[in-house]
Amino acid sequence: MSTAQDLLAVTDAPTDRSTAVLDVRELPPPQPLTATLERLADLDDETVLLQLNDRAPQHLYPKLSDRGFTYSTETADDATVTAIWRE
Repeated sequence: MSTAQDLLAVTDAPTDRSTAVLDVRELPPPQPLTATLERLADLDDETVLLQLNDRAPQHLYPKLSDRGFTYSTETADDATVTAIWRE
């Protein structure tokens, strides 16, 4: 698996912020969605969350938009990486 900075580089997220990684690949639905939203609630606005999943988190996107987050999803290595941040 690549480093957080390598994963961040494949997305459109800002690269000058701190990052937090949340690996939800082994969790059954809806736990990835719930875990991601809970983790975002604990992060400051200057941190980019990198969610590692086994698929694009389609049900997460509208919830992110509703909460004012920007996101970018790309496939890298053996995961689908979704970077989530506030502008």
